[in-house]
Amino acid sequence: MELLHSQEFLFTIAFVIFVVAIWKPAGKALTGGLDSRAAKIRDELEEARRLREEAQRTLEDYRRKQDQALKDAAEILEAAKEEAELMRREGEEALKRSLAAREAQAKDRIAQAEQAAIQSVRARAVEIAVRAATGLMSETIDQNRAGALVDQAIEELPQRARA
Repeated sequence: MELLHSQEFLFTIAFVIFVVAIWKPAGKALTGGLDSRAAKIRDELEEARRLREEAQRTLEDYRRKQDQALKDAAEILEAAKEEAELMRREGEEALKRSLAAREAQAKDRIAQAEQAAIQSVRARAVEIAVRAATGLMSETIDQNRAGALVDQAIEELPQRARA
């Protein structure tokens, strides 16, 4: 029993009681702190999972939008190519019509120029023929014969006017 009276034994018992008394609230505080920290980490992990899923959905949504935009761009490009081809064909047709009209105008002008040249040549030929005939008649017909021809032409004038 001497052990019960020893200061060291009493000190050890008091220390054990003190540790047990402190351990229970400190243990609760320590485990509570760890539990709250674990709960906070779980919440953060859940939030990260939720954000990852949301990011994945957003990524898929943007990929669909990108695919649709690429399809729309391809359709616009195809429509533009078709429109350009149509405009090219219409331009070619308009050019052909314009060239045909200009060719017809040129042919008309050439024909008019030919007619004018023919008339000019005929007029010149008549003028030369009249001069030649006048010169020839003045050389071959004497004054008496000329008067007789004029009288004869005057007499035939009423008959020619009726015909």
